Amino acid sequence: MRTAHRSHRSTPPRSAFAGFRFPADVIVLAVRWYLRFGLSYRDVEELLTERGVEVDHVTIHRWVLRFTPLLADAARPCRHAVGSRWQVDETYVKVAGRWRYVCRAIDQFGQVIDVFVSARRDAKAARRFFDQAISATKVTPVEVTTDQAPVYPAVLGELLPAAWHRTDQYANNRVEADHGRLKARLRPMRGLKQDRSARVVLVGHAFVQNLRRGHYELAAEEPFTRRLPVAFDELALAI
Repeated sequence: MRTAHRSHRSTPPRSAFAGFRFPADVIVLAVRWYLRFGLSYRDVEELLTERGVEVDHVTIHRWVLRFTPLLADAARPCRHAVGSRWQVDETYVKVAGRWRYVCRAIDQFGQVIDVFVSARRDAKAARRFFDQAISATKVTPVEVTTDQAPVYPAVLGELLPAAWHRTDQYANNRVEADHGRLKARLRPMRGLKQDRSARVVLVGHAFVQNLRRGHYELAAEEPFTRRLPVAFDELALAI
């Protein structure tokens, strides 16, 4: 008896946009606009309506929460290596009427290294931030600049005993200036509603900043003004 041989065709991976009412280019455009510009969800809704796309601002909010992490993860293999000299500083954002502590770091090249959101500013939060940043980047810094907050010496002594811990006045000006760009972006939002959405938006903002500054091998040959839209279109194909 002859045995029938069936050909096994590889099934293409399911797109992250499958099942959504709107096409990928509309979703990615809305997410990019929201992360890049000082717009509220209602502002993005209005801009899309002017272009003939009727979509509710609540749907745009869901798109941002769903697709921002996917786009950032897809870009991770293209990210430039993080430098070994870190500037670390904290700022605060309001989430559901309560202040949240946000720890952020940039390297000597101006790349945002990582973002961490916590209800408290204490040694536990600082330790989790450094653990998360080192694990994500696979880089152990040789120099860390912070303010003179008392939580840092013990945490850095435990996690990075060989690193030079700097607390010079004005040494953290670069990361403090970067906080200002984040604050300018958050102002139109009138506060964030949930801790999860706060983390997604804060990480998404850092991701967009790094893309615009050329810290990814994405749309690298494009003019500065075209780098972000071209990169987002490339990433949409990857997810």
